[in-house]
Amino acid sequence: MNSKPNDKPWGGRFASSTSELVEAFTQSLDYDRFLALQDLAGSRSHARMLAAQSIITSEELNEILTGLDLIQHELERDSFEWDPGLEDVHMNIERRLVDLIGVSGQKLHTGRSRNDQVALDFRLYVSQAVTEWQANIRQLISALVDQADKHRETLLPGYTHLQPAQPVSLAHHLFAYGHMFRRDYQRIDDVLPRIKVSPLGAAALAGTTYSLDPWMVARDLDFPGVFGNSMDAVSDRDFVLEGLFLASMLMMHLSRLAEEIILWSNPGFGFIILPETYATGSSIMPQKKNPDVAELIRGKTGGVFGRLMALLTTMKALPLTYNRDMQEDKEPFIEAHRSVSASLQIMAGMVSALGFNKKQMLRALKQGYLNATELADYLVSKGMTFRNAHHVTGRIVAFAEHKGAGLEELGLEELKGFSDLIKKDVFEVLDYQRAVQRRITPGSTGPGSVELQMQDFREWLDKKNGGSV
Repeated sequence: MNSKPNDKPWGGRFASSTSELVEAFTQSLDYDRFLALQDLAGSRSHARMLAAQSIITSEELNEILTGLDLIQHELERDSFEWDPGLEDVHMNIERRLVDLIGVSGQKLHTGRSRNDQVALDFRLYVSQAVTEWQANIRQLISALVDQADKHRETLLPGYTHLQPAQPVSLAHHLFAYGHMFRRDYQRIDDVLPRIKVSPLGAAALAGTTYSLDPWMVARDLDFPGVFGNSMDAVSDRDFVLEGLFLASMLMMHLSRLAEEIILWSNPGFGFIILPETYATGSSIMPQKKNPDVAELIRGKTGGVFGRLMALLTTMKALPLTYNRDMQEDKEPFIEAHRSVSASLQIMAGMVSALGFNKKQMLRALKQGYLNATELADYLVSKGMTFRNAHHVTGRIVAFAEHKGAGLEELGLEELKGFSDLIKKDVFEVLDYQRAVQRRITPGSTGPGSVELQMQDFREWLDKKNGGSV
């Protein structure tokens, strides 16, 4: 360890300075510098509260606010000089403030600790990040709705076990993702009140002797709540974990959509015309158009999941209250935020640019015997029990498969050979469009349900976008 006196803001207790290796190991600027604007916002609110409580003078408040504004200009111009020796964003900003305005800058920290200060900064950052995700979710849902509007009558196979199951409209399929992402949006609404809780006034862990007004700070920052327990306030990272859970759910849904884009763009499916602006080529195979963008979204999902697990593991054995382990909360969320924001924006653009091959989708319908359930239901309508209808229909499918024909391509006499209940009207039942049209239950693929979903999403988007879709 170096023998020179410790010049840290907390260095009065120490006779020697910290090792250079320790300096590098303990500094958190690589990530908490991303909280600089939030640190300034929290400091302004804290300063205004100190003045309102007569803890500092109005003149000192004006000096502090002027100094913080100057620092923000430096940050925005990228001219702020960061000093890793000062460990974190808080000490860097405080040191610069003192350099700019003198002794008044030293009074800003009155009544607070870096423990409640960083908790507030990070709550601001997380709340702003998840609100940004909501704006991106709206754009993605809007893109899905616009595509669905163009493809109300476009049919494709619906799958279970990745095997052709029943015909559905493409609009209905796209709306399934719309519902997923709308739930993500709603989850953010649910979480925000728990994120936006001001911890200022908790100080290091036990509160403070100064007559602070935590509610004033909360109101100034548009936070609906303040801490109820000072020890919990400085040691709680549930808000980060909930943010990472939100990120994981979002990425899981994005990954499912990306997977279908990847599958559907394969010539074996051929459902999608992949836009060149969202694809790449091969350095050796000239014919290739690879869905790399969708693959990267799918790939980044694992990293987001891992960051949630990393912070859960960090927090699982920490005693109250603040422990330096909690410095490791910034990197997981900041990196997850990058992945989520970029993935949502790129997916919205890619969905908007997708083309769909209607002929190939129809061809897949006919290859998969997706009107078999319609035939079974037809037999039930003629008086056969469903179990017998299921068995008879299975035999007809096997016959058609052996013949290399679709059910709708079989002759009436061939069909009647399996059951005398089959009449000429069976061919109306075997028509794929009519099969979809007969779906009448709420939330089904039928035209009535699809139209209701369209109206629902349009109204929701209009409301969330402030009156314009």
